[in-house]
Formats: sequence, structure tokens, C-alpha cells
Amino acid sequence: MSGISRRHLFRVSGAGLLTLASGSALGACTGSGSPSAAGGDADTGKVTVWSWTTAAEALRGVVPAFEKDNPGITVDVRDVGNPAIWDKITVGMASGGQGLADVLHIGCDYFPGYVEKFPGGLADLSALGADAHKDRFAKGLWPTVLDEDGKARAMPWEVNPLGFFYRKDMFDKAGLDPTAFATWDDVIDAAEDFTSANPGAYLIGLNKPASPGPDCDFLQSLMQLQGAFYFDLDGNITLASDEAVRALTIVKRLDDAGLIGDSSGEQGWSKLVSADKVAVSPLAAWAAHYMEDQFPDQSGKWRLTRPPAVTDGGKRSAIVNSTYLTVAGSSPRQKAAWKFVEYALTRPRSMNDMFDSGGVFPALSAAYDDPMYAEERPYYGGQAVLRTFTELLDDGADATYYSGDYARALKLASDAQVKVLVKGGDPQAVLQDAAEQLAQQTRRSLA
Repeated sequence: MSGISRRHLFRVSGAGLLTLASGSALGACTGSGSPSAAGGDADTGKVTVWSWTTAAEALRGVVPAFEKDNPGITVDVRDVGNPAIWDKITVGMASGGQGLADVLHIGCDYFPGYVEKFPGGLADLSALGADAHKDRFAKGLWPTVLDEDGKARAMPWEVNPLGFFYRKDMFDKAGLDPTAFATWDDVIDAAEDFTSANPGAYLIGLNKPASPGPDCDFLQSLMQLQGAFYFDLDGNITLASDEAVRALTIVKRLDDAGLIGDSSGEQGWSKLVSADKVAVSPLAAWAAHYMEDQFPDQSGKWRLTRPPAVTDGGKRSAIVNSTYLTVAGSSPRQKAAWKFVEYALTRPRSMNDMFDSGGVFPALSAAYDDPMYAEERPYYGGQAVLRTFTELLDDGADATYYSGDYARALKLASDAQVKVLVKGGDPQAVLQDAAEQLAQQTRRSLA
């Protein structure tokens, strides 16, 4: 699925995250809570916001109403670009918060690194009132915005539940109903029927040699369906856990059954999809709009259902990634900045306006009452795909802890997957080796 994952929009191979992974060489921001030594609590003035592309444009749409309702505060939303935003935030954090915007848009994979490496770099939003909203977001999200002391250092903006997009026409040819797949074992058992009816097509596309970069979103989603990841919530390494081994074993079995097409190279996945070579896309909620925009000629052919579980009776819901809004600990206008964050992220109308304009699936549960989520979409054969995603969120999902060492873990997990897919490696052996390397590199304990 290389080339279109949401992670492509906040690319994990950017210099910012790799620099964070290097540890404390950059130093730490001043202060240990809110506000930092350089921060302040002014509740008026000009608030600057850093974001990127469509998300920045969506935030700009909130500004006129906010400024009208909050006289004395003006807001300047800047599209910093991606991945440039990560370098700018990292440099600002390393210099004690100098030059940072008041409000920062941060991805779930970068956020823990900033919290761990730069104490006080992000304001204590709990002290500003954030805890009053902790039960208003999709289940499983709130723990991901807390520091080790239980203080909120961010507010959830975007949430991405995992979905199972599939080509109904291709499965119809094989006499198969993907909505009946209870587990990934069921999917693999259907391999012969699928390939016989769809010669030259694959179930999924995967960047087998990790060229030009890692393609672990599918592997990660299989772990997240089991409530697991590279680290547990205490930061211990779980890269070689039973859940991780089961996930990579499924990838291997799919490949052994001839169900994985190689999507390596630039836009490799999109090329496979355009050529009618991919029947399943295990993608998150943001992809609902993306598929319509990028593959308009396939309108009416795609459908969406719940992802198969990894084990019998296992969960069929997972939050695969998310993004947040935070307030810089160095901001002299923390109260004013918080007012904007609260206004944008806790009002259903604001969240849905931003979703409608920028495709950022809202984390705010009350937003799902809007009729748009029940709209039947012709592209998906009249299916209300947004409602399917909100139902998945209602099921609840486990929190994922990326840690400040996510970049290292991702590289090692990617190498392990390549060893399995390209060199025929054993999933348990390659993951055990990867976990031990990760422990050596990070000095974290093996769970």
C-alpha cells in the first residue's frame, strides 16, 4: 500500500523524527509543566498555527467564526508543508521553543517523541481545561495524548479506524462474499477460488522490498487488531510478541498463496489499483474520499466492510493512526491558543466543516450525529461507508503507543518483513532478532 497511506502525509522517514530518535543530543525545552519558562498565559493577541496542505486549509475555515466569537484574538494558520513541519518543530523544540507557532498540528507517531525528548515543550492542556473533554472522543484515543504523569499534552483531531475496502465485482466472479470473512484465515482459505476467477489479480498490494521506503501499515494494522504494537503502553518492546508473530505470519501466508502483488516503486500501489490488479485495500477512514478522487473509473465496484479478525472471536476494530493539535510550551498566548484548539476540536459543526473540506475524519464522537455520515455514496454502490467507520469506532479500539523510538522500530519491522517476503525468512526468528536489535539501540526492555 506504499505511496498512499496517511503516513505518507506525515512521512515517518522525515529528518525530524529520525533526529528525535537520536535521543537527548538536541537538549530539552525549559520547564517541566505548564507554562514553560518561555511560555505565558495571555488570553488575547495573535495566535499562529502550523499545519499542512488540506488540514491547514480546513483550519482556516474555522477562523472567521472563532474570531467573531472571541474578540481580541486573531488566528494565522500557516501551511508549513510536509515533511518540513517536522524539521521546524524539532529545531524549535531543541532551541527551547524559540520560533515555534502557538498551535502545532502533530501526528501520532511524532507526538510521543516530542513529549519524551523535550519536557515542557508542549503545554499542559489539562491545566487549561482539556480533561473536561476526555470522554468526548473516539474510544482508545485519550490515553495517547497523555504524558507519563497523566496530563494531556494534545487534543485529538483526526482519527482513522481501519476498514476493509473490497472490489465487489472481483469477489462476485469467484462466488465469494467478503462480508462473511470472520478472520484472515477465511480470506486465505478463499485464495484458490479468488485467483482462479481473477487471473493476474491479487488480493492486496504490498511493497515487498520496501523500495523506496517502509510499507508496514498492513502489518501494523494486523497487530493493532490484536491490541498490540511495537511497544506496550509502558514503552517496553513487543516487536517479537505472539501478536506480532501472528501478524507477520498472516502476511507470509498471503504471499505464499499468491495473494500479494508487489507495489514497489513510486506510485506502485496506485498503478496496481488502476490496472484492476488489487481486490482489497485494508485502509483507514481517510481513504473513503481518496478512492473516489483517485480511481473515478472504478465507481460502483468498491464496497466497505469490517476488517477480518486475526484470531477467532478477536476484535474487528482498530485505530491505525491519528493526529492532534497541541499548544507550544513556549507560547506567550497559551490561553488564547487553547481557546482556538478547544473551539476547533470540540464543536461538531467545526469538526464536520473541516472534514467536509479536508478529508480529516473527526475524532469527536458527537460529530457523527450529522446526516452526512448516513449518506449513501454512489461510488460504493450506495453504501453509507462513513457510517460503517463510525460503527467501528463505537466498538472501541486499543490505544497505540508509538514512543519516541518509533522510527527505529519501523525500520527494523520493515527489514523483518522484507526478509520474510523476499528472502523466505521465518516470521518468529526475524522478529526476535529485530526486537533484540531494538532493545540494544534504545535500551528499552523486552516485554
